[in-house]
Amino acid sequence: MSWFGSRSASPRVIPGFGLTLGITVAYLSLVALLPLAMIAMQAFRLGLSGIGHILSDPRTLHALYISFGTALAAATVNAVFGTLLAWVLVRYRFPGHRLIDALIDLPFALPTAVAGIALTALYAPNGWIGKSLSGLGIKVAYTPLGIVIALIFIGLPFVVRSVQPVLEDLAPEIEEAAATLGASQGQRFCRIILPLIAPALLTGFTMAFARGVGEYGSVIFIAGNIPMISEIAPLLIVIRLEEFRTDAAAAIAAIMLTVSFAILLLINLIQAWSRKRLGDA
Repeated sequence: MSWFGSRSASPRVIPGFGLTLGITVAYLSLVALLPLAMIAMQAFRLGLSGIGHILSDPRTLHALYISFGTALAAATVNAVFGTLLAWVLVRYRFPGHRLIDALIDLPFALPTAVAGIALTALYAPNGWIGKSLSGLGIKVAYTPLGIVIALIFIGLPFVVRSVQPVLEDLAPEIEEAAATLGASQGQRFCRIILPLIAPALLTGFTMAFARGVGEYGSVIFIAGNIPMISEIAPLLIVIRLEEFRTDAAAAIAAIMLTVSFAILLLINLIQAWSRKRLGDA
């Protein structure tokens, strides 16, 4: 009896848990949960048949395909080259190192519309880069390829800043020990470096993908917004709102929300599994 009494009366190591938890839940509900719930409620005014009708619309399906497909392609490219860039910044020192390190965060500070205009000016058929690519038969602006390039630009910092701290904490002695045992450079990366940075790499990939799915400002200029060719889902939502079809816009948003949540949940489960496997190892 006394044991239970002493246990219930003992103070927490860190007091204030109940208050801080209540504030956190209330703030999260106000900022995130309530707006998302309103989107779902607005969408379900159409009923399941109405949502199914919107989802079966070829224009909606193609816009969703463009948004998710280009975001996935850009996040994959950033996962590869963002890791390479983080590796160079951590392992090497060279003239202009600090400048390049600072430029990585430029997409965070640069207004997305400015980035879209700049990329369009570069990759348009009469632009500096687009003119050369047009001579090779490659069209970038006003195509899905242009969307991928825009999403690569805005998503690169997420991968670099996620992987960079892990590489900085990784002692070079681990690689040197593997090298003395006869491991090649490729074996050292695949068997030592990659498993250690995998959780951080998945985190950066997830954030870059999530940012790309909902990106609007940097995409609408270079995409050209051609229905069934380069129209993205966020733009289609805006079009439906301008047509005063609020329910249809909410339905498209709810579909994007559901698919995004499912993909992010899957990636987080893979990330948790990789961390557990790394911890067991």
